[in-house]
Amino acid sequence: MLTRRAVLAIPAALAAPSTNMTLCLHQTTLAAAGYRRSIEGAAKAGIKLVEVIPAQVREFVDQEGMPAARRVLSDLGMKVVSGSGARGLFEPHPGQAKALEDLKVTAPMMAELGVDRLVCPCGATDQFKADDYKRGIDNAHTVGDIVKPYGIVAMLEFMRLSTFIGTLPTALQFTRDAAHPNVKPMFDCYHFWSGLSKFEDLALIASGEIHHAHFQDVPRFQRELYTNGTREIPGDGVSPLTVILQALQRKGYHGPLSVELFYPHIQQGDPYEVCAEIRRKAEAVMRQAKVLA
Repeated sequence: MLTRRAVLAIPAALAAPSTNMTLCLHQTTLAAAGYRRSIEGAAKAGIKLVEVIPAQVREFVDQEGMPAARRVLSDLGMKVVSGSGARGLFEPHPGQAKALEDLKVTAPMMAELGVDRLVCPCGATDQFKADDYKRGIDNAHTVGDIVKPYGIVAMLEFMRLSTFIGTLPTALQFTRDAAHPNVKPMFDCYHFWSGLSKFEDLALIASGEIHHAHFQDVPRFQRELYTNGTREIPGDGVSPLTVILQALQRKGYHGPLSVELFYPHIQQGDPYEVCAEIRRKAEAVMRQAKVLA
């Protein structure tokens, strides 16, 4: 029997927006196809958003020019929502200075393509001490200052085996401590569910705090056998993705869900067929979660 409270809540529930996330193709998923063919495959399959890989953009631009790179998007009605893969920017390490110099090259190129956010994974494997996080905060300010003139937000991505920032709580605390307007946290479904984060950690997210999201599933085998590349199409694995998406929605996330996969048979597959399968399976999960735009 419905309670009076439940009955009174029905109109509000019906009026509440439930379609506020959009499927996106991460170009890593079609790594072998290159810049143009991956975008063409996504567009043909009806996926309108793409997260580009700077290295693929640079290769295409070197051969055909930035105007041609922009035309690929405009001719197909595609929108680039993010650039991905600027590593080694936050954790103290010997190669950090070079990573910052690389960022100074990547940021303006991404801005020319219309990118306003850049995924910055933290895949550190060194051993760190508490004082290293203070140095990391200084690094975050340097990163934020580099990308700010280009209107770009550097998004910290925690990674499941990172020895510096490997969990959602650490990523949230780190970006809050940095308090730079151009450095924000992002969320990766695979790193969250396959790593050391806990489901309860989702409650720690402040409203509107998550700036971007990667969308994948975890395999149906022992977690001890997981690697960075063992990622499934959403709906093919065992993650509670509908519950995770609903939690992100309640925390005010209304952005893209970028599908990033690494299996060779997917990366080397026919771009349209891969994207069509991803759309069919991923959007089914999104519908179930009532977040599909």
